[in-house]
Amino acid sequence: MKTIILYTDGACSGNPGPGGWGALLIWNGKEKELSGGETHTTNNRMEMKAVIEGLKALKEPCKVKIHSDSALIINAFKQNWVKNWLKRGWKKSNKKPVENRDLWEEMLKVMEPHSVEWIKVKGHSTNELNNRVDRIAVTASKKYK
Repeated sequence: MKTIILYTDGACSGNPGPGGWGALLIWNGKEKELSGGETHTTNNRMEMKAVIEGLKALKEPCKVKIHSDSALIINAFKQNWVKNWLKRGWKKSNKKPVENRDLWEEMLKVMEPHSVEWIKVKGHSTNELNNRVDRIAVTASKKYK
């Protein structure tokens, strides 16, 4: 199984407002940048979309080390929030519906063939690859204004 490094980030102007996402896939010294966006979205949706599109770009099952500055996404998997949401029928512990269920379901589906490791990175700090995907996401968001 190939080991892929995936950096992801989302950006939104207004939240909700025009948004963009960026992903950087790294394997064996090769890099591939991906980006996209929407005219009316939220930052969380763009963070999620970056992960989804990064995973969708993989053509075979891989070990994927996903680096994200999104506490929501990292905690959802590392603290088993997703498993608990599923047990409760997509309800949070406060009984309210989970936001962005459509994207959580899509993320779970595209994760299936892969072995995923979640790595939290500090946003807007000294991590150059995270800063790079941030720039990709911000640039993409400007296309959707």
